[in-house]
Amino acid sequence: MMHPAEQIAIIIGRIYRRKMTTTSGGNVSIMDDNGDLWITPAGIDKGSLTAADIICVKADGTIVGPHRPSSEYPFHKAIYKMNPNAHSVIHAHPPGLVTFSVVHDVPDTSIIPQARAVCGPVGFADYALPGSELLGEKIVEAFRKDSNYKAVIMENHGVVLYGTDIADAYQRFETLELCARTILNAKTLGTPNYLTDEQIFQHEKAVHTNFQHFMGVSHPSEERAIRADICNIVRRACSQGLMCSSYGTASVRWKDNDFLITPSDVQRWDIEPEDIVQVKDGMVEAGKTASRSVALHYEIYRRNPKINSIILTQSPALMGFCTTGVKFDVRTIPESWIFLQDIPTFPFGSQYDDKQLDVLADEFEQRPFVMLAKLSVLVTGDTLINTFDRLEVADFSARSLILAAPLGALKPITDEQIEELRVAFHVGE
Repeated sequence: MMHPAEQIAIIIGRIYRRKMTTTSGGNVSIMDDNGDLWITPAGIDKGSLTAADIICVKADGTIVGPHRPSSEYPFHKAIYKMNPNAHSVIHAHPPGLVTFSVVHDVPDTSIIPQARAVCGPVGFADYALPGSELLGEKIVEAFRKDSNYKAVIMENHGVVLYGTDIADAYQRFETLELCARTILNAKTLGTPNYLTDEQIFQHEKAVHTNFQHFMGVSHPSEERAIRADICNIVRRACSQGLMCSSYGTASVRWKDNDFLITPSDVQRWDIEPEDIVQVKDGMVEAGKTASRSVALHYEIYRRNPKINSIILTQSPALMGFCTTGVKFDVRTIPESWIFLQDIPTFPFGSQYDDKQLDVLADEFEQRPFVMLAKLSVLVTGDTLINTFDRLEVADFSARSLILAAPLGALKPITDEQIEELRVAFHVGE
């Protein structure tokens, strides 16, 4: 088990590198089993914190460490006192959630399927002076309004949330920021289409999870290399904001229609080669919990022998299109169309409806990229790095279109220019 100081240093570094806090902003804490509170220091660069910088406030109030504890220590202490099941607290100023904070609103977590389960409903705390005991009282008051609240938007201040451990808290933090940015992007493009309670229920109920299992798994060198490649790409996708702790699936064909795929029960940042799941003849490696999209990946590989890699994921920009129904037109610059071609959108639920699953899997005979309304994007390629490259191009294209929206309507590449690209770059051959 990693020491609390090491855990905090890793998470605050991750938050900083993902541009979800500043050099001076944000604080993270852990309450250990001894009742000691470990917390980031005041006034120390968040981009270079190490475990040695983390402060321990003992149960008796004694402070151990080379710095002062965060000025927001009082509200961390108040949250732990409020809920004995809270063992980690995160407060930061990520741009998406700060946007809600300054207009005194909260993000609706029904914008993407997994967010309701990860984040739950979100509360709102009235303003009080930063670092004051009153701020702690306001935050605790907001949490107590609904027993389901584990995250609270702070009026003109940012967000605070807690978890059963630091991984749980960070997953909630990252997923909530994804919700916020998705909603903001969707509003720039048009009108967000939120999931109903029934749609969320049906999604959870309908996704294929009851796979047959097989024993006697072999791990030859090429299989182990694929596991390492998948882990590297997943971590890279998380760093680039193309996956988050709570969502993102990658798979690679191994031989014939057998493939390796990410698990569903491990946060994406923390996936290791031994977590990757082998799928053989449509059966799942025993003792593992494979991605819930195994059936979809299996059908795509089975029907499309030239496809050797699949990524299914969310990013705030791409989800802006997925959640509005606004056409994602990549006739922007030549690279975008060459890599992605014209992009269809399939209805929510297509991936677990047998008839629509057949149509969806067959779609990849014609093109490498599709959108699943209100859920995710799905991209394929002949290698994992080729698939990831397409995902990056798609995300860059989506961000460019969102940034262009205030300037006016897209002036796309013409049909004649598209045909010229098709011939010159052998697109679709």
